[in-house]
Amino acid sequence: MAVIALTSASGSPGVTTTALGWALSRGRPTVLVDADPTGGSAMLAGYLRGQMVPPDALLELWTAHRQGRLRAALPSLAMPLPGSQVGLLPGTRSHGQARILAGLFEPLLAALKALEGTGQDVIVDVGRLGLAGSPSALLHGADLALVVCRADLVSLSALRSWLATMHTELAEVGAASSSLGVVLVGPGRPYSQGEVGKVLAGVCGGRSPVLASVAWDPKTAAVFSAGAQVRRLEGSRLVRSLRTLDVAARDAVAGTAADLTGAGVQA
Repeated sequence: MAVIALTSASGSPGVTTTALGWALSRGRPTVLVDADPTGGSAMLAGYLRGQMVPPDALLELWTAHRQGRLRAALPSLAMPLPGSQVGLLPGTRSHGQARILAGLFEPLLAALKALEGTGQDVIVDVGRLGLAGSPSALLHGADLALVVCRADLVSLSALRSWLATMHTELAEVGAASSSLGVVLVGPGRPYSQGEVGKVLAGVCGGRSPVLASVAWDPKTAAVFSAGAQVRRLEGSRLVRSLRTLDVAARDAVAGTAADLTGAGVQA
């Protein structure tokens, strides 16, 4: 099982839209975790248009953890999203609840990784970097940590600074450098994936951290962000690019595992 965490350096580049659209377009069993500390569950209000009453999943998991039954409680709290193989762990209702959950995320990470044999992967929406109550344990312990960023100068300026910080933080917890990557939203608006990769390589050990790009496709994005209806979701540019991201992410997770294994052998 792979745990993949998505975050952003600034603004609203589309982390939630990317996480949700990715999970739904994979066509495979996926646990989608809304761990954004800002609260309000944009997935429920947007994609589901407020039509489903969610459990207080993270708060219930915190209680279960304190009672020693976190792993047993986890499967029952994932909401099945209609017409998909995605189970959603809804986020907090308000930002004030995030502080209460500070001790949950490390044991939750272990529980997510312990779902061996279920054939599921995990995609986590971590929200923006640097927020109070940020689930850092999920980000630092993920098999792959991806920063979602638009291809404009303002977004890239914030990203460059945060990438250097994350590179250091992941090294301190023994994570492979290949476990950190960037997902570029809207390549060519105005900078290409290659141009962005060259600029960011200097803070990532000389390698381009850009794992893949997500197409700029506002009409399809509105399906995942606001529950809009479109005629051709499957063949849309956004869905096609999300499937390409999925392949790139699986390759990256496999490469990271090989790097860690090699480092262990050399040690």
